[in-house]
Amino acid sequence: MAGLQSNGHPPSSLRYSEPLEERRNYMKTKYPHIISYNDNAKTIQGSDVVVLAVKPQVLRSVVSATSSVFAKNPSALIISIAGGITTKDIRIWLNAQSAIVRCMPNTPCLIGQGAVGLYATENVSREQRETTKSIMDSIAKQVSWFDQESLMDTVTAVSGSGPAYFFLMMEAMQNAGVQAGLSPEVAKALVLQTCIGAAQMAGTEDLATLRQKVTSPNGTTEAAIRSLESNKFSKIIKEAVFAARDRGKELSKETK
Repeated sequence: MAGLQSNGHPPSSLRYSEPLEERRNYMKTKYPHIISYNDNAKTIQGSDVVVLAVKPQVLRSVVSATSSVFAKNPSALIISIAGGITTKDIRIWLNAQSAIVRCMPNTPCLIGQGAVGLYATENVSREQRETTKSIMDSIAKQVSWFDQESLMDTVTAVSGSGPAYFFLMMEAMQNAGVQAGLSPEVAKALVLQTCIGAAQMAGTEDLATLRQKVTSPNGTTEAAIRSLESNKFSKIIKEAVFAARDRGKELSKETK
């Protein structure tokens, strides 16, 4: 919501529902000028855009419980960020052919540096697409639309879960640095800045070319790359991405 406000959406145009009192009080402190409810139905009434920001495991109960409210507001655009849940499932639970955008953001969206994948049902209008893009631009640097909904599970695996892969590698690099004699603080600082710098450089050239430029023949980087590849690094990453993708598909089946 901070991103929406900074992108020109006034607090008066926003509202949210949070059933947990402790969490709602926290949100009220953080966003004092945005209307809050503990009732999903009240939040949805009269809204042009409804964002379903709940866990996949509870989305069905949330949607089913508010289907009558959605029925009274058929022109509303529904944006779902529940991983693995298809637009077909949501329509079944609503018992309506609603205009739905399936969205997969990632945690860097919390600091306005996110990557977002989007899929729209056939009845999402051009204006609604533009509205969706405007919302996502407030939290993400990369917004991609997909024509095939099946690709959203791949988006989830690559960018949705992706930050955790980098955190794990950074953690492993920090631990290795400590084991090799660095203090935890220095090791973390070096790893963090290395990742930031590498990410910025990655936008300038082909990734393989950048890697090759760093890898001098018979040098230290080549020794490290050889060690990674001898331990099937690329295969491990591929299997991790595919595992996340397949889990996304399973989530959809589990909610039926």
